[in-house]
Amino acid sequence: MTAGHERMEPVGGPLWTRPVTVLAGIFGVGLLIVAYRLVFGLGAVTALNNGYSWGAWKVLSVIVFTAYASGGYAVAMLVYVLDRQKYHSLVRTAMLTSAVGYTAGVITLGVDIGRPWNFWRLSMPTGWNLHSVLLEVAVCISTYIIFLWLEMAPPILESWHAGERSGLKRFADRATPLLEKALPWIVAMAIVLPSMHQSSLGSLMLLAGPRLHPYWQTPLLPLLFLLSCWLLGYAFVIVASMLSSLAWRRPLSMDALSSLARVMAWVIFTFTVVRLVECLTRGQLLIVPFTGYSVLVLVELGLPLAAALALTRAARPTPQRLFIGACAVLFGGGLYRLDTALVAFMPGAQFHYFPSVGELLVTAGFTSAAILAYIVTVKLVPILPARSAA
Repeated sequence: MTAGHERMEPVGGPLWTRPVTVLAGIFGVGLLIVAYRLVFGLGAVTALNNGYSWGAWKVLSVIVFTAYASGGYAVAMLVYVLDRQKYHSLVRTAMLTSAVGYTAGVITLGVDIGRPWNFWRLSMPTGWNLHSVLLEVAVCISTYIIFLWLEMAPPILESWHAGERSGLKRFADRATPLLEKALPWIVAMAIVLPSMHQSSLGSLMLLAGPRLHPYWQTPLLPLLFLLSCWLLGYAFVIVASMLSSLAWRRPLSMDALSSLARVMAWVIFTFTVVRLVECLTRGQLLIVPFTGYSVLVLVELGLPLAAALALTRAARPTPQRLFIGACAVLFGGGLYRLDTALVAFMPGAQFHYFPSVGELLVTAGFTSAAILAYIVTVKLVPILPARSAA
């Protein structure tokens, strides 16, 4: 996406720093465990069993973390569908977080597949099981990554055009006009695909039937998952933008972030009303009887709702309140997805699951890889506002 009237520039500086070293080390440990898993199988690394076939890699990396990485999709809807140009300064940060987050999630998903070397079969439609919801999710996510990086192409081409390598500069000059003509179609696909797979992630849990606790099992799961990805995407863009501004001393677009927080708040209100009304309609009172599941629901709903109320009370919240509120939304909204896909799943009293150390290290490794990719990209590519930007 073009930067509009904002002047963006690479933050520059050395690529190999102490934080990068730590992140690279965590990623390296994750890769070693992945290699061990590929040689000795899933059972040697994971705590999965016949009751819990989905563990940390699918639930955290795909169901939770891709919702965090939905900021590019959610912000693009505001800017390119609803024409809210006030959020244009946030587009590149949102797109980059989506691109690196989704890429890391899909790679992690490949590690979780029993026979990852068959992943290429997704490119063969003649062999698809057209009755599978999971197939639709896999195809949409895999295809969406292509369009995410196409959306990231303009700033990358800008950096090549401004660079000293004549070959890359010539390529950028030739590719930019073609890309600009294709951008409306790219944006359209980058909105349709996540709308499909984020709602379908909720549809997957419909298949669990009575094995999913009644507080979470509802025909409205596809809608709730779609709403939750929007509110989580907005919250993550706010957090990522504020941390980037702090880390690299860039201008903070408080007007855009405050306005985005109000949009997020209305999505939270909608999500809360839909879920409460639906639960009450089915006779699920959430706190009667009061159990551990009731506590989880109250935290899922309470944290984002409290943040939304706090952020809408002031015309312009302070940066501290905005950051804390967005973090509360990330925790509460992420917990909703984690509970739906794992904690509230009840395959039977004889089955128990808690992620193994290996599963957690691989998840941490690919999360570190996504952060590494973000750091390297903002240092080399014009993603963040220039220091002199207003």
